[in-house]
Amino acid sequence: MNMFCYQCQETAFGKGCTIKGVCGKEPNTSALMDVLVYTVRGIAIVNRALREKGASDVEASRQILDALFATITNANFDDDALKQRIKHAIETKNKLIGTAKKRGIELPEADEIVFAPAEAEYETVAPQVGVLSEPNEDIRSLKQMVVYGVKGMSAYTEHALNLGYEDNDVYEILENALAEVSRKDISLDELTSVVLNVGEGGVKAMALLDKANTSTYGNPEITKVNIGVRNKPGILISGHDLKDLEELLEQSKDQGVDIYTHSEMLPAHYYPAFKKYPHFAGNYGNAWWKQREEFETFNGVIFFTTNCIVPPLSKATYTNRVYTTGSAGYPGATHIPPRKDGKPKDFSALIEHAKKCTPPQEIEHGEIIGGFAHNQVLALADKVVDAVKSGAIRKFIVMAGCDGRMKSRQYYTDFALALPKDTVILTAGCAKYRYNKLPLGDINGIPRVLDAGQCNDSYSLVLIALALKDAFGLDSVNDLPLVFNIAWYEQKAVIVLLALLSLGVKNIHLGPTLPGFVSPNITNILVDKFGLGTISTADEDVSMWVNPV
Repeated sequence: MNMFCYQCQETAFGKGCTIKGVCGKEPNTSALMDVLVYTVRGIAIVNRALREKGASDVEASRQILDALFATITNANFDDDALKQRIKHAIETKNKLIGTAKKRGIELPEADEIVFAPAEAEYETVAPQVGVLSEPNEDIRSLKQMVVYGVKGMSAYTEHALNLGYEDNDVYEILENALAEVSRKDISLDELTSVVLNVGEGGVKAMALLDKANTSTYGNPEITKVNIGVRNKPGILISGHDLKDLEELLEQSKDQGVDIYTHSEMLPAHYYPAFKKYPHFAGNYGNAWWKQREEFETFNGVIFFTTNCIVPPLSKATYTNRVYTTGSAGYPGATHIPPRKDGKPKDFSALIEHAKKCTPPQEIEHGEIIGGFAHNQVLALADKVVDAVKSGAIRKFIVMAGCDGRMKSRQYYTDFALALPKDTVILTAGCAKYRYNKLPLGDINGIPRVLDAGQCNDSYSLVLIALALKDAFGLDSVNDLPLVFNIAWYEQKAVIVLLALLSLGVKNIHLGPTLPGFVSPNITNILVDKFGLGTISTADEDVSMWVNPV
């Protein structure tokens, strides 16, 4: 086979991409990612040993975040950028090894420590260090669950870091996880413990990011967002990084261009700090996978702050209008360098380019409402509790997670439409685009779709559930009138799932399919221990979960 990757939900035949990634990833790019992950595992092993002696290197921890984030699905397709990360990782690892030797710190015997191929060897050594280098299917399944979990954790942690927030506990959990999956003698029970520990790290990472976002930009507020267009040239910003958005808004004010959000950046409109910018025009389009058609009609500059890049078709006219930054990258796109010496990124080239573009073509009009993060919902707690006690609200349905291209995801639209009118959907992530524009109405003034924000804002849904548990005097979240119907796509959804499992949440329904990296035996464990299940049809699931006889 040319490659092997099964980290996302759309992996070929639900088993693994072996010729080319469904995401558009070429085999050589996949190989470089395998080598990069293996190399930073070496950094983690050495830094963990240093940490035990109080001598860990925080810059090495930050470098691990960037490397893992760059290997998330749809984040980086730039081979040269990946090669540079591998070189840098090898240099960092060797530096840490030198520090350990000077301090007399004994390092474990691990192939990852001595691994240092020349650039010409990167692709040829990849099969020796990639996913299938672990021969035991169940061990491999749990190891990859850990790796994909820490990839998601790294993404959330890096966003917090960009706002000046760090948590040493997160770094410790992340590096311990990478070091543990490098062990050849690790057992299934030990790996299961590591998986749950990664879930605990996910909770910490999401809490950290929530603190970073709300401390910096204020608590999200109930907000109506325009989905039409104005008559000025525009910049369409995608991804998840609010610091990039802030700096772009500041540098583009009074420049004659409007800023629109796409996909996961929509929830930025809910933060009070961004409402002071009159040129922050609204949201354009839908979930990430529709970008090929929507970027064509937008006409202006496209700016990726993080993942969710779909490789443009060869006939696409917007390719020369694409800019990337941070962990994102695409061959031919203009990459905005990182911040240096405490100064903002320089978006002048991007803004000047946008001025020369024609205004966006309107593809829809109207408004959508969001901003129901934990602070806002808890402010309405009495109203929500009264609605439940009176019977006006019978059940909450958590429909957080990701959207994707597969036709089977029509299920989530059908499920939302089939829900009884006395139910409320709690959502976060781009899964909401399957139903956030439907006329589902409200219950006593409470909208039937409460959008908490990005995928990392699933933490808000956890806090809301915990608050409701306390309000009703229940012993467990599992006793609430609450159903978890989660759509997943990539590794940030994996860490959300592991976080929920670590918190003891049971009977989560995952779809549209179970992960290809979960072996049959590990699936049975998840079913037996956590009640993890999948989906069937919308009508059947509504009948079983919401209207049981």
